[in-house]
Order: sequence, then C-alpha cells, then structure tokens
Amino acid sequence: MFYTRQILEDIEDRILAPYAIRSKNSKGRAYQENEAEYRTAFQRDRDRILHTTAFRRLEYKTQVFINHEGDYYRTRLTHSLEVAQIGRTIARALGANEDLVEVICLAHDMGHPPFGHSGERVLNILMDNYGGFDHNRQTLRIVSELEQRYPNFPGLNLTWETREGIVKHETEYDISDASGYDPHLRGHLEAQITNAADELAYIAHDLDDGLHSEMISTQDLSKITIWERLLESIGWDVCSCQIDELTLHRLIRRFVGWLVDDMIRNTEERLKESHVSSVLELQQLAYDVIGFGEEMAAFCHEMKDFLYKNLYRHYRVKRVAVKTERILSDLFNAYMGEPAILPKHIRNRFSERPQERVICDYIAGMTDRFAIQEHHRIFDPDTRV
Repeated sequence: MFYTRQILEDIEDRILAPYAIRSKNSKGRAYQENEAEYRTAFQRDRDRILHTTAFRRLEYKTQVFINHEGDYYRTRLTHSLEVAQIGRTIARALGANEDLVEVICLAHDMGHPPFGHSGERVLNILMDNYGGFDHNRQTLRIVSELEQRYPNFPGLNLTWETREGIVKHETEYDISDASGYDPHLRGHLEAQITNAADELAYIAHDLDDGLHSEMISTQDLSKITIWERLLESIGWDVCSCQIDELTLHRLIRRFVGWLVDDMIRNTEERLKESHVSSVLELQQLAYDVIGFGEEMAAFCHEMKDFLYKNLYRHYRVKRVAVKTERILSDLFNAYMGEPAILPKHIRNRFSERPQERVICDYIAGMTDRFAIQEHHRIFDPDTRV
C-alpha cells in the first residue's frame, strides 16, 4: 500500500494527543511550496536538515572534548543524534509529534561555533558592538538564510513550527529570544520535549565521557546520590576495583532509562492536572509541562553541579577555553584588519550584510580542526597558506 501524505496525516490525527501539533495544521512556510506526496511537512523539514553543510560539520565540532582528543568522545553530531533518539522516545510515550521533535532535536545545535560554549562566549564578546552572537539565533539564521540550496528562496524554508521550536530552545543555562515567534507563548510540547531531551542527554553523556577521560573518577562520584543508587541497583561495590567498560555502559544505560521514565511519568501527571485540550492551551500555561519529578530534579541538579565543578572546570577543559579565546580572537581580528585574506566567496557576501557579521558567520561555521588549521596558516610562518 502506498502511504500518501494525506494517509500519514490521518494517522497523526488518530494517534496524537489533542495538545500535539498535527503536520496538516502547520502555519506553513515563508515561501509557498507544494508539499511532498509521501512525506509530511515535518518529515520534509527533517530531511532538509540532514542534507545541510551545517549539520555535517557538527561531526567535527566540540561537545566538551576537542575532536582530536579521541574518537570515543561525543561531538555536536553524536550529541544531536542522542537527543533525537531520546526526544522521539519521550514524544511517542506522550502522544506528541515524533517527526517535529526529531527535526528540532537534529537542528538545535547547528548554530554552535567551534570549541563548544567557549567558542560561543568568545564570539559573543568579539561581536559585542555588532549585535552579539547566540547559537539559537545563529541556528535560525542558518536555516532561514545562510544555507543556500534552493533557487527560489534563501535557507531551507522550514515550517513555522520547526522554526518556532528552534528559537524557543532553551536550557537552564541558555534562555531563548523568541522575537517574531509569539514570544508571549511558551514553546509547544514538541519544543519542550526537545529542551528536556537535550538536558537529559548531556548530563548522561558528559558523565560517561568524563569517566572515560579519567577527568573524573568513581571515587569523586561516591557521594552523589543518584550515582550511589545506580551502583546499588546493579550490586556493584564502590570499594572494589575500577569500573570496567561493560559495567559503565550498563550504568549509563540505566541512568538514561531512569531519567526518561521519570520524565514521562511526571509529565503525564502535569498534563492530566493541566486539563489542556489543544496546542494553544498548552502554550498558554504559566509553566512547562515537561520535566522531572521533584526528587529526580534534585538528583539531576546535584549531578550537574558535580559536572560543572569537576569536569567543565577541569584544568584540561579550561586550557581549551584559553586556546579557544586565542584562536578565535586572532582569526576575527585578522579578518577584520585585512579582509583580503578571506576566501573570495566569503568577501562577496559583504554586499549582503555587514562585514563583521559575515566574518562572524564564517568563523561560526568552522569545525574545530579547520579553525586550528586556519590559525596555523595565517600565524605560523612554517605552515603553507
């Protein structure tokens, strides 16, 4: 049987919760297009994200560890895939639109510059007099104008709901600016799921990567409540030898399972208590419905505090931050001082937008290794240009 878009939309109608977004009810795209015959509008958005240059470059952009430190550690790409997997699981359980959750999850980090949050901080400082830099706004600019793949419009021409989910992406540390996308409304359920899946994923995989890197140890974690409960759940003696790799996989897998289960169950309770019966009613609530229960939220906060103090502020991570500031500041100032050293296709964009924003876009689009190589080419006299 050939499943047309209309059939897929009918399936959504039957299986989605009343407060989930139906693709057939999308507010549409900025530029008129005929929709695909056998994909919903949100499935088409997802496919467009997957084929972008910005998405491919996430493979070589830092999450916590610079790419060349080892093949094991997460990158922005693997993080985005993990977020999408967790997001779809939560969406399916809550009756949300899986396809919309997936596309927002896959897109949410495309605006990140090289070297993770350190790179974003440096670019924001360098652009202080020119409008600043924020990775959420940069993601929206990428999908709305910077990716050039179609002759009839700039960007990817994604649906309103996908773009709204991108601009309303936020975590405890990143507060979104939703100007132009109903800022008086909360993110729709699918956007809220993305935000929660992002937080859940980075807590679990940063713990995993931190232990593998030996920047943190099982002894360091000995007084973290949820870690002790994880060890008890598998019968592992904290006084015994170092945790082997299979046991660590088991612990991280169980940790993710606990977090997902707690989030689904507590969100379901909030949805019932809210009595919402439409997308708009959910967005008009004074609180996000997605989230952990009180106990698990406290456990996660304890783990995040631990990671902040012991991993994100580890001397090796701080050294990367110092390198980041030097590399990106040097590149930005060199390009601003002598634009002729930029590639011609980058200089051609000066007619479209201010020079400093073009240079910022160019640097933000670099991978970690390209930024390092470019720094060598410009400032190392022994490196070929």
